[in-house]
Amino acid sequence: MARSAIWTAIAAMLSEEIAAGHYGPGDKLPTEAELSQRFGVNRHTVRHALAAMAEAGTVHARRGAGVFVASKPTDYPLGRRVRFHQNMLVSGRTPSRQMLRLETRACDPREAEALALPPGAPVHLVEGLSLADGVPVAMFRSVFPATRLPDFLATMAQTNSVTAALARAGVADYTRSSTQITAIAADALLALHLRLPQSAPLLRTVAVNVDPAGKPIEFGTTWFAGERVALTLQAADLS
Repeated sequence: MARSAIWTAIAAMLSEEIAAGHYGPGDKLPTEAELSQRFGVNRHTVRHALAAMAEAGTVHARRGAGVFVASKPTDYPLGRRVRFHQNMLVSGRTPSRQMLRLETRACDPREAEALALPPGAPVHLVEGLSLADGVPVAMFRSVFPATRLPDFLATMAQTNSVTAALARAGVADYTRSSTQITAIAADALLALHLRLPQSAPLLRTVAVNVDPAGKPIEFGTTWFAGERVALTLQAADLS
């Protein structure tokens, strides 16, 4: 084999292994050093192969983290009723949630306005990560009126589900009243939680959900990993 063709053979073999399912979407490939040892070549040759695979869209590199198999963005419809678990199941992914923070505190002016609360009223804060197949696709932060939902956090700790916690509090349904979507770059903390390089593209949604009577029940901000989620709006939701 000509020396100049070695990197192409390595790229082809790794691509075949990915296609065969040896490495799934989001999986980290062996390091350059490990691949160099496996194929008996120098790291420059391996780097050339990985760069070709990245150009083809098969893998992508995260600075300081390694090279990962590219994942097809999960379609995430933003309808009047948005339920993370349902969206992930429909897309064929396994959903899970990791809670980072559950606490009650005074609301800030923006939260008070969104939830139609008096200044400084108590709110329950829920913060965590939404994962698909074990990979974080979004970080979320939501606040709920504490006086109306006194046992909300205790139920959240038991069920790990906003829908279940609201249902136990007598809120059988809730729908999206408004949503603002903004493209931003990940800061250091968001990048750490979402396992992304700093400044990676994110889609930030700021939304208000209301109960069946139209009263605000949740004010939330979600940061979606841009490379892992494609937010979609139905025509009915744009009218």
